This record gives sequence, C-alpha cells and structure tokens, in this order.
Amino acid sequence: MGKIFFVTGTDTDAGKTVVTCGLLEAARLQGLSTLALKPVSAGCHQTSEGLRNDDAEVLIEAMTMSLPYEQMNPLAFEPPVAPHIAAEEAGVRMTLDRLTGYCRGALMKKYDLALIEGAGGWRVPLNGREMLSGLPKALNTPVILVVGMKLGCLNHGLLTAEAILRDGVKLAGWVANQIDPDMNRYEENLATLTRLIPAPRLGTVPYLSDFSKEAVAPYLDVSSLI
Repeated sequence: MGKIFFVTGTDTDAGKTVVTCGLLEAARLQGLSTLALKPVSAGCHQTSEGLRNDDAEVLIEAMTMSLPYEQMNPLAFEPPVAPHIAAEEAGVRMTLDRLTGYCRGALMKKYDLALIEGAGGWRVPLNGREMLSGLPKALNTPVILVVGMKLGCLNHGLLTAEAILRDGVKLAGWVANQIDPDMNRYEENLATLTRLIPAPRLGTVPYLSDFSKEAVAPYLDVSSLI
C-alpha cells in the first residue's frame, strides 16, 4: 500500500478536482501508479449505466489504475445540492462508517499514491451528527488543502487549516489555485497564506484556460508527498 491523502478545499469551487488531477498526473510522470476516489458526489447526470458525476469521471481518466465506477464513487446523487440533503431526498442513509468501509475496500489495491477527493469544503454534513471531515480521521489520512485564490481566501484558507488541525488530522500541504484572474493584491495574499498556513505549499496554479491534468501538473510538486 502506498501513500494516501484526502483532498479538501476552502469552498465548493476552489478547484479540488483540477488540483487532484494535476497531482495524479505529476505522480504519473514520475513513474508512479495512482488511484483516486470520490466517495460522495452530488450533481450527477443519468446515463445508461446509472448516475455519473463529471468530476469523478475526470478523476478516473487521470489515475493510472482501473477501478469500477461504483467503487470509485459509491454514493452519487443527482441534485446539485448538499450531499446530506440529496441523500435524505433519495432515501439513502449516509454514514461515516459506510463511507469508511467503501474507501478501505477500494484502497486494498496496490498503488504508489491514492487521493480521496472530498465534496465541497471541510465541514460538509453526512447526516444529522456526522461530517465528511470525519473520513480522513477515520482512515488516519493526511489532508491536502486547495485554497481558491479570490477575495476572502485569507479567512477561508486560515479557518479551514485551523479546523483540520483542530480535528486532529495532519495537514500535509496546501495548493494555491487562482480562480479569479483579476484578484486584487494576489501576490500579497499568497505571501500571507504561505506565512500563516502551518504546512508546505505544494504548488501555485495560476488562472488557466486549460484545466487539463497535463496543463496543471507542471505547477505542482509531489516530491514531499511520496
């Protein structure tokens, strides 16, 4: 079994999938075998084979190993809403134990690097009492934080890093992903986050028109992860 990391973000559109695919590609370029999981997804579309999520499908293409879709994304919901709301509407009981079991089963394969992508930000409810943030703790998996670089990123980034550490989970590193091409004082905000987030910066992804894994990988450094 190789290294496993949980990827979370400061918000829904921070760029988790873009960065996760970039990390997978950067690892592949170093000759490593990679695996990706998307345990929970909402905002799926109907296909002849069942519900499919765009982010999960991109992750499947980015990883080097093969995994059945249902094992890679075991809980998929159609409405683009908070997963616990979608699960309630679908009559599905979503629990931390269930998700942990799904992930452990998929992670029994042999790989060099496995990335588990979360849903939304760090504090995403699974049900009335459990959070998705409990998954990396249950799996004893360090976290990679993707900070969406836009106005408000200082508060979002620092609060999320603080919450991760307060939950007793290791923060392995963070990635700055520029999602606002016209962000005011970008360099100053980047410097502030670099100084105050107590983890190494694994990369700085500029605003790109091409979101492909090949375009993103050169901006990321996986050496400290592997």
